[in-house]
Amino acid sequence: MAEPTQSALVFLWERHRPAMIALALAVIVAGFFAVRLALFTIYWSDPAHREQPLEGWMTPGYVAHSYGLDRDAFRDALRIPPGTRATFEELAAARGVPLEDMLAGVETAIAAVRSE
Repeated sequence: MAEPTQSALVFLWERHRPAMIALALAVIVAGFFAVRLALFTIYWSDPAHREQPLEGWMTPGYVAHSYGLDRDAFRDALRIPPGTRATFEELAAARGVPLEDMLAGVETAIAAVRSE
């Protein structure tokens, strides 16, 4: 009598378990980055997110992306260290200046980077 055949996945799982686990993890990681790419693409392709009025919740990186500026040049114009992810409210508090003054400085930095 003929032996029943196993499904391909059962065969692979029984004989190549580490490879199947690695494949599953690779698919999960690739899926995460694919979803992230899709969400960022949808968000930034909306014209409402371009050159938004400055607000305290924004970060220098967000403003640089929204206004189409070089991040490094914009960060240098604001005189903040690389990798700073603080909001303008947090930066104003750290510098001891009112938020309005901070945002005025951001507008000046935007104009300076665009003129370069």
